[in-house]
Amino acid sequence: MFDEMTGSVDAGGAVRPPYAELSRWLETVKPDLLNLRRREAEVLFRRIGITFAVYGDPEAQERLIPFDIIPRILAADEWQLLHRGLEQRVKAINAYVKDIYGRRDIIKAGVIPEDLIFQNPQFRPEMNGQTVPHDIYVHIAGIDIVRVDPKTFYVLEDNVRTPSGVSYMLENREIMLRLFPELFSRYRIAPVENYPEELLDTLKSVAPQTVPGEPTAVLLTPGVANSAYYEHSFLADKLGIELVEGRDLMVRDDVVYMRTTEGPKRVDVIYRRIDDDFLDPLVFRSDSALGVPGLMSAHQAGNLTLANAIGTGIADDKAVYSYMPEIIKFYLGASPILDNVPTWRCREPEHLKYVIERIEEMVIKEVHGSGGYGMLIGPKADKATIAAFRSKLKSVPHNFIAQPTLALSTCPTCTGDGLAPRHVDLRPFVLSGRDGVRIIPGGLTRVALQHGSLIVNSSQGGGTKDTWVLDA
Repeated sequence: MFDEMTGSVDAGGAVRPPYAELSRWLETVKPDLLNLRRREAEVLFRRIGITFAVYGDPEAQERLIPFDIIPRILAADEWQLLHRGLEQRVKAINAYVKDIYGRRDIIKAGVIPEDLIFQNPQFRPEMNGQTVPHDIYVHIAGIDIVRVDPKTFYVLEDNVRTPSGVSYMLENREIMLRLFPELFSRYRIAPVENYPEELLDTLKSVAPQTVPGEPTAVLLTPGVANSAYYEHSFLADKLGIELVEGRDLMVRDDVVYMRTTEGPKRVDVIYRRIDDDFLDPLVFRSDSALGVPGLMSAHQAGNLTLANAIGTGIADDKAVYSYMPEIIKFYLGASPILDNVPTWRCREPEHLKYVIERIEEMVIKEVHGSGGYGMLIGPKADKATIAAFRSKLKSVPHNFIAQPTLALSTCPTCTGDGLAPRHVDLRPFVLSGRDGVRIIPGGLTRVALQHGSLIVNSSQGGGTKDTWVLDA
C-alpha cells in the first residue's frame, strides 16, 4: 500500500521529498501540541459555522466536517500531470454534452449506446437543439482523483452538475495559516485564496453576448434547508454577488430580473445550486417552489447563462464515466492523460458474469448513486450483504458498475492515538470560461478517518485536509 509521505505503510520506507520538511517539523512537535491545535481547529470551524446537513438523520441535522491538521502535499510535477489531465478531461466533457444535445455524432459512430443517453434520468430533451453561450456547458467541475502508487492517479468520478466542497478547500487553508504559520514558512505553497476571483471572472466571461454593459451574476440557492447552504452563502459573500432564492427572481420578456429595494435589476448569469428538476416549474417539475417560472425561456432567448447548463448530468453518470477514455479519443483525438479506474459495465452480459463470479473482491456502485451510498465493498461486506447485491445485479444489471478494490494511497492523519495512515482522495475544481480553463492548484482532499475505511464522503464520517501544491 502506497503512503504519500513514507512511500510504504507496511515497510515504513524513507520519507518522500515533498514531505521532508513536514517530517522534520513533526519530529519537533509534541503530541500534546498537535492535539491542542486539533481542538483549536474544531473550535474555529464551529465558530465560523461550517456545517452540513445530513438528510434523514434526525439525530444530527447539522454536523461539522472533521478537519485533519496534517496537510496533504503534492510536488509541482505531480500537480502538472493532474492539471494537464483535468484540462483535457473537462474539454472532452464539454464537447460531449454539446454533441449529445446537438448532432449526436458520438452515438451515430457507435461509440456510446443511445439507450445509455435517452434512458438516462439526467437527459433533458428540452435542451435538444439548444445552444448555450460560448458553447460551454460545464463551467465548474469537481473531478475526484485517487492515487495508488508514486506515478499512478485515476479519475474516480466526474461531478459536473453542481459540484460542492470548494468552501472547505478555502476554509481549510485559512485555518492552517492561522494555526501553523511556522510550518508554512518551511515551504513555497501555491495559493488557493484567489479561487473566488477566478470563479467570478469565469462566470462573467460566459455571460450572453446580448448583455448591455457589465454582466450581473447571482448565486441561486434552494435555501437554508439545503445541506450545502453554508457553502452557497460563503461563496456568494466571497464573490461579492447576491445570494438569491427563486422568489427573489422574475422573468419579464425573456429577461431575468432580481427584486431589489431600488426596483428590478437585470441578471445575466446564474450560478445555480439547484437541480434541473426544480429550476423552472413551467418546464420541469410543476410543483417546484424553488425555481423561477420562465427561466428556460430566458435561456432559450439567449439572455441568460446558467452555470452549469441544464442537462449536464448526462456527463457524470457512472455508466457514462466508463466510456470517458473513448469520449476523450473521439473528441480530442488523444489518449487520456488520466486513466479511469478499470470498470465493468454490468449491463453487458460478459461483464456481469465476470463481476458476479468475483463479487467478494469488487466494489459495486449504483450508476446514479452518490455520497458513498448504494455501494458494496466486497472485501468488507458480510455474506448477507453480498447475497443481496448479487440478487440486485441479476435483476437490474444496468443499474450498476463494478471496479476492483483499489489500495488507495494514505496520508498521515492526526487521530486520538497519534499519527496514523488514512486513505484519501482529491477533488480539484476546474473552471471553464470563454478565455480558457482555470484550475486552482490543489483542491479538496477528503480523508477516511476510520482505520481501514475507503469511504471518504463527509456524509459517512469522512473528513478533510488542506492540500498543498509546492511551487517549482
